[in-house]
Amino acid sequence: MKNTYSTNLNLAQIDLGLLFLRLGAGGFMLTHGTPKLITLFESEEITFADPFGLGMGITLALTVFAEFICSILIILGLGTRLAAIPVMITMFMAAFVIHAQDPFQRKEMALLYLVIFTVLLITGAGKHSLDYLWLKKK
Repeated sequence: MKNTYSTNLNLAQIDLGLLFLRLGAGGFMLTHGTPKLITLFESEEITFADPFGLGMGITLALTVFAEFICSILIILGLGTRLAAIPVMITMFMAAFVIHAQDPFQRKEMALLYLVIFTVLLITGAGKHSLDYLWLKKK
């Protein structure tokens, strides 16, 4: 109990916290990316937001890359900092372009993801990751 309010950093606890952050955020992001992945490979015509005029198919493919592929990399802790960047860009676009005119409640989830993946970009994956195992061998 005396450690509850301690301001001392405990690296083991930080690494465990980063593991839970990666698993939680990456897992929840997969719930957004999986339906988009299925849509991408269906034979029906793709209807998806296209804010840059790249085409709906290309925009959907970039979103699938960020929300599905990068989420898996983040869960594994493999290339975490690099994998966080496409997810951050996607969440920025969702909050400030796609839902720009919507009330805050529609933007809130994208902004929350943006904050979480920004933290992972800054901190990295932590000790419980493939990044750590890979770099430890070098």
